[in-house]
Amino acid sequence: LQGKRTLITGGDSGIGAAVAIAYAREGADVAIAYLPDEEKDAGAIAALVEKAGRKAVLCPCDISNEAQAEQLIERVTTELGGLDVLVNNAAYQRYYESFDDITLDDWRKTFETNVHAVFNLTRLAVPHLGDGGSVINTASVNSKKPTPNILPYSATKGALANLTIGLAGLLAEKGIRVNAVL
Repeated sequence: LQGKRTLITGGDSGIGAAVAIAYAREGADVAIAYLPDEEKDAGAIAALVEKAGRKAVLCPCDISNEAQAEQLIERVTTELGGLDVLVNNAAYQRYYESFDDITLDDWRKTFETNVHAVFNLTRLAVPHLGDGGSVINTASVNSKKPTPNILPYSATKGALANLTIGLAGLLAEKGIRVNAVL
């Protein structure tokens, strides 16, 4: 990853934070997208990226907001001088005691964050990725074996796994790889 310019959504914690740190240690500059309330965590991960000798760009935003997603891609490509790798890692998940607890608003929020935002960020990033670019989507074992009490999340991860396969076919002609990690 030496010299690669990367954007990791949800890079302030969990899998996203681990990816940000690992990418920096492998030589990549890292932009971290995170919800504004997670500033402290994102700052700690950025410090570790910089400790590895790489550039860190902190990008507070809600990726499900179309205008903020556009601003995110514009900022990242400007501050990093382009984009080579997009890691769609951010996700929304909520536990439900029963089916009756799942509201349509919760269902929509989960799909807005976990599916629609991934499509939109990929759409916005593709003109910057070019030949040799890569999109990596964080899916889940729930895409193959859904957990009933997180049904909306599980459904989005199934959609994301399918979206990944479709994007891989569509973007191959541009030299852009698209993969999912479960």
